[in-house]
Amino acid sequence: MTRRPALLAAALLAATPAAAHDLWIEPSTYHPAAGAAVALRLRVGQNFVGEPLPRYDALVERFVMASADGDRAIEGQNGDEPAGRIAIPSAGVHLVGYRSNNSYVSQDPQKFEDYLKEEGLERIVAFRASRGESQKPSRELFARCAKALLSSGAAARAGFDRVLGFTLEIVPEKDPEGWQPGRHLPFRLLYEGKPLAGALVVALPQRAPEKKLSGNTDQAGRVALTLPYAGVWLVKAVHMIAADGRKADWQSLWASLTFEIPERSLVKSGR
Repeated sequence: MTRRPALLAAALLAATPAAAHDLWIEPSTYHPAAGAAVALRLRVGQNFVGEPLPRYDALVERFVMASADGDRAIEGQNGDEPAGRIAIPSAGVHLVGYRSNNSYVSQDPQKFEDYLKEEGLERIVAFRASRGESQKPSRELFARCAKALLSSGAAARAGFDRVLGFTLEIVPEKDPEGWQPGRHLPFRLLYEGKPLAGALVVALPQRAPEKKLSGNTDQAGRVALTLPYAGVWLVKAVHMIAADGRKADWQSLWASLTFEIPERSLVKSGR
């Protein structure tokens, strides 16, 4: 196990959203055997390319694995890389979740506007314009809500749509394990446990991240994306609200979900 200084982890986690963009969980395998050990990397970057991020305890609000066996905290030491390790207790679906505490960032006006547009936050662009604040530097608090879906063995698939209760959370409404090419895979986006409408949801395949797909959630917080490939996928979304105005003007929440659609799905579909 490699250790890195805690200060390095803090600097990486506090990187601006415009520079670092997404945070996701990368397990050593998405399909572990029951009893196997799985290493859990946090990665930060963009376009599904990123650097491993060590564990930094001051920013870990919650790091958990949830399954039919119950919820268990993912332990580790400050500076650990990978950030966590788990043993798979039994066959079935196991959901790993990481929720960070807030970090603070300020950006110059143009970088902030560019980032807002890229993440589908045009309503914030319009609001700033209506208040004559388009040329005002940003003051932002941001937090990460990342999940990874692991599947062990051929047990019943209950639990793939488990809700962890994160502030912003992406929930698959159909099991990715049984997905077939050319079919819609529906997702639900929840903010504080309620459907979030009008949010941009983006899906990137690890094999060709430049071929990302996107759609906006409906009034029920749902979006259906037609995924053309098996393999590893990253689904992500960003939500922003007004902050209290004392330390920051804005609070953003970054949600991600990673999972692997097995290649055997291609066989099942006749391709």
